[in-house]
Amino acid sequence: MNRLCLSALLACSLPAAGAAPPLYRDDFESAQVGETPKEFLIIAGTFTVQQEAGNKFLELPGAPLDTFGLLFGPGGGEALSVSAKFFGTSKGRKFPTFGVSLNGAGGYRLQVSPAKKALEIFKGDETRVNAPFEWPAGKWTSLRIQLRKTPAGSYVIEGKAWPADAPEPEQWTISLEEKSAPAPGRPGIWGSPYSGTPIRFDDLVVMPLK
Repeated sequence: MNRLCLSALLACSLPAAGAAPPLYRDDFESAQVGETPKEFLIIAGTFTVQQEAGNKFLELPGAPLDTFGLLFGPGGGEALSVSAKFFGTSKGRKFPTFGVSLNGAGGYRLQVSPAKKALEIFKGDETRVNAPFEWPAGKWTSLRIQLRKTPAGSYVIEGKAWPADAPEPEQWTISLEEKSAPAPGRPGIWGSPYSGTPIRFDDLVVMPLK
């Protein structure tokens, strides 16, 4: 369901006490199956809303084998957190990759790379840092990336990944510190269906940082 959470009249789930409301939330429950929400900016690929077992989600088909993505939500600069859920499957020794990003198509991307058994932060197409991560194939995985400015004036990009049916871990899995300010841009989701099977996306959320 598309919801720009800027008014109490909008039907958003209530945030935790003291937390700011989401700037954007989309769980696709009000979207039409077979269509692509019009507010998305498609960078590459074909993304359509599908449904299974009563749950709607956005799906990227298993072919062709390339990297695809889209931008969503409001543009931002220095103090945002973006999260999403992803579902994919492996096929033999072939694995998909998928991720969530900040600051436009060339910004910072948190990516699960199952073939490397790693969680990575990219700047554009360049891997900047990685950490060990065992991807649970065939299960929904949650990702969160955030960007914050430190008191010293640098910028920290942090990421975490965890099973979607488990509580979110308090600690960040991976982090990167940069000296220069990031360019503003919209959040994004990305997928590479290298296993030849579809990748699903759900529960896109953009939060401001206090």
